[in-house]
Amino acid sequence: MIVALLTDVPLAPVTELGPYRRQDYEGLPDEARCELLYGRLYVSPSPNPRHQVVVAAVWAALHRIARATGGIAFVAPLDVILANHSIVQPDVIYLAAASRGIIGERLEGAPDLVVEVLSAGTSRRDRGDKLALYAETGIREYWIVDPAERQIEFLVNEEGRFVVALPVGAEYRSQALPELHLDLLAFWREADQTLAGA
Repeated sequence: MIVALLTDVPLAPVTELGPYRRQDYEGLPDEARCELLYGRLYVSPSPNPRHQVVVAAVWAALHRIARATGGIAFVAPLDVILANHSIVQPDVIYLAAASRGIIGERLEGAPDLVVEVLSAGTSRRDRGDKLALYAETGIREYWIVDPAERQIEFLVNEEGRFVVALPVGAEYRSQALPELHLDLLAFWREADQTLAGA
């Protein structure tokens, strides 16, 4: 099968679905990291070391919480099927204990939390089409992590749109998922220490 792969989001918002669907996505080889967004296939280059260190630090924080509460945290690549026209691979995924039922060969449905760590090749997609898709499909929280700026945007879904939730001091506590919390100073310190040892 010959498919058109996109590496970047169009400058203007897409107004109609592209030609590809779940069966086309599932027919792709396992080699490249690829996502299906609103019927269009996007391929992403492999991330840089800083991106991967930050992904690992987010996963570790969520994994500790998941172990204590019966939830589960995953790290990319793992397909999350949100619609026939959209299959994504967020950098980090968190399911509360009550949401574990979406686990199958892939995740079939909306996770409670998805985290995207920005990189030059994916930033516009993470803040554009993915943000809209995640809100529409009922993902309860979306964290956008910017390693260059050492900043995390905590977004909470309110009736199909994301609103910003602010940390109190250096700690974020989720209102949507009460078990979720993140000490921002400790988080960035851990990422910096890992990078310093690399």
